[in-house]
Amino acid sequence: MLECYRLAGLDQLCTAVSAVFLRAYGDIGTESVCFFEGAGELRIKKVINNNILCVVDNQGSEMIVTGKGLGFQRKTGERVDPALFEKTYHMEGKAEQRKLRELCRQIPIEHLRLTQDLIEYIKTQISAPLNESLLITLADHISFAIKRKEHGVEFTTPLEGAVMSYYPTEYHLGQYCLRMIREETHVDLNPSEAAFIALHIVNAELNTSMSVMYDITQLIKGALEVVEYFYQRSFDRESLDFNRFVVHLRYFAQRLFQAAPGVSDNYDPDFRDMIVRSCKQHYKCAQCVGEYIQNTYQKDVSDEELIYLTIHLKRINLSKK
Repeated sequence: MLECYRLAGLDQLCTAVSAVFLRAYGDIGTESVCFFEGAGELRIKKVINNNILCVVDNQGSEMIVTGKGLGFQRKTGERVDPALFEKTYHMEGKAEQRKLRELCRQIPIEHLRLTQDLIEYIKTQISAPLNESLLITLADHISFAIKRKEHGVEFTTPLEGAVMSYYPTEYHLGQYCLRMIREETHVDLNPSEAAFIALHIVNAELNTSMSVMYDITQLIKGALEVVEYFYQRSFDRESLDFNRFVVHLRYFAQRLFQAAPGVSDNYDPDFRDMIVRSCKQHYKCAQCVGEYIQNTYQKDVSDEELIYLTIHLKRINLSKK
């Protein structure tokens, strides 16, 4: 599985994680998973184990259902009573449903249920909609982390400090997940796992692939280094202005890597000129960030994005002590 976690360097880590993730799961994209109670007559498509079935309804929609002893001595084609189900999982895309089916064969059902409970709590703490394929990636990660812990294999991530600074809400949720995992499984995972869980949550928020999410995190880290070097100061990581700036960089980076529309299709030239004249220093810093992105990622930053970045740079500097 995610053997790349054993690598130490940031570049190697990101490259390997991206490669293994894409090989194992492909690009999750915008497919979703939903939970529902029933869909008429259901028949068994595949017995996964004594407690898990893959069933189909009258319209051919496939579901994963769980229940104690649900699959014991059952056969393909048999009808099954929905009243026996404890949990029901359905994903829109056939490829994603297959991944969920395969995952159910590979990890303990208790880990899947625990992950679902964790995701339900996470949803209450985050206003942004989450790509619910998070169930697959997070359940797989948690189960693998528990197995590694049992074999005495632990690691830290060079991204932990960045995750803690750039995604504080998600990082705290990662810490919450570690506490719940310890409570439910009596396994005390390495504190660094909070950062990896946070990255899975951010990925679900941005509705993108894991490889792009790692690029976004690296870009934020690099852009902030350029900004702090330019102003010769460190910004307060706990301030609201810093948090707003990081959020802007997060969505700016997402637009950049996914070739999404910019902040505005028709920027007022007079407004642009006014910002350039009145915020010369901040505009120059924005240009430096643009040069960093061009040199590192070979991507051009539009004038519109530079102006928007300039406004945020001015705002974050207003809190200078």
